[in-house]
Amino acid sequence: MPTVQQIYFPAPPGKASASLRAALAKCIPGHALPREFYTAPDLFAYDMHHFVTAHWHCVGHTSMLAAPGDFFTAELAGESFILVRGDDGAVRALLNVCRHRGARLCDESYGHARHGRFVCPYHAWTYDSAGQLQTARVSEPGFRSADYPLKQARVHVEEGMIFITLAQQPLGLAHVQEAFAASARVYGWRNAKVAARKTYHMQANWKLVEENYQECYHCGPAHQEYSKRHTYARTEQQREGADASLRARHAALGIDLRDTDFYFRKAQPGQESADSIRSALVDGVVSGSRDGRGVALLMGDFKMRGYDGGSSFIDVGPTSNFVAYPDYTLLYRTIPQTVDRTAFELIWLVDNAAREGVDYQLDALTWLWDHTSQEDRHIIETNQRGVNSVFFEPGPYNPMETYARQYSEWYLEALRTALSQPL
Repeated sequence: MPTVQQIYFPAPPGKASASLRAALAKCIPGHALPREFYTAPDLFAYDMHHFVTAHWHCVGHTSMLAAPGDFFTAELAGESFILVRGDDGAVRALLNVCRHRGARLCDESYGHARHGRFVCPYHAWTYDSAGQLQTARVSEPGFRSADYPLKQARVHVEEGMIFITLAQQPLGLAHVQEAFAASARVYGWRNAKVAARKTYHMQANWKLVEENYQECYHCGPAHQEYSKRHTYARTEQQREGADASLRARHAALGIDLRDTDFYFRKAQPGQESADSIRSALVDGVVSGSRDGRGVALLMGDFKMRGYDGGSSFIDVGPTSNFVAYPDYTLLYRTIPQTVDRTAFELIWLVDNAAREGVDYQLDALTWLWDHTSQEDRHIIETNQRGVNSVFFEPGPYNPMETYARQYSEWYLEALRTALSQPL
């Protein structure tokens, strides 16, 4: 049986614990995090080992790997991976690092491996789509290719979405499966394809990106186009009537969308965090589009039932978030890179039968969330510049920031637990 070398993210140096203890001592319940959590490189190392890489992360969709040899690259915690469909049909996440001298094997963002092979551009060591070394030129006598396979991350596919983890003891996926059964299955993600991918690079800490996603207190001032279409930009009390009407429409249409909440600290021990929450759109709006009308073919169960006037928010782990409409879905990936550098990638999914230029126009499909993401980049970078100040003092969370507060408390709990464990 071929050798597989699975990898786990390394622990931060022991000296970093003193910095973490000092930062935790500054935390005030109900308040935003102190500046060190957004500016200290040694705390970023703790983030990666004890929070980010302890979880599962969605990196793409199986339609991106339609045939054996198809691949795309994805980043997690500063590491690059080649997601590839093997000759045996399996999806693998190969570390994008040659086992010879460490050169990056693949710089392309996607493509097809010719003859199912990846050839190192430096010394031409050649690997197959399962990560096994096939050729090492002019090797010493006794050299064993089997001893040098590409290292791999664990992979799981759920309703067409590809997840990877660098955890030594991966979390269970029962909550993810339950949340997806109540949402992704209804929206038809398994039978979708990627229509567009865009990456936005920001000079900001990754937690500012995720905290921004987790609250809509900023939506009114910062996202006027989003707010014209989504009732989620309003207070919980202001949304009650619209959400009740949405549930009634689901019942009338026979659509089995259900709220599930195993997110943040609600996850059971040993299970990955996940939720699925429905939300009404503004009256007259049926999709996330410029004119409020549909922009693509209906997907999943909506094909036979029509638009419901709502959307769903689905979340998995600390960096994978989804927004689903009846005619398209958006995957929102937060990608930590360094303490003050983050990328977030948006992937738009449509029904696999939809034809660009006929069933959807790319500009119309991507308009709202591209526009919103450009606005997010501006306000998040502004946020980072502010918390960089030595005079910054965290203020209290607002009632419309409940999820951002819960996210921060979930994160802090993970770091406090890490301090109680031997290094």
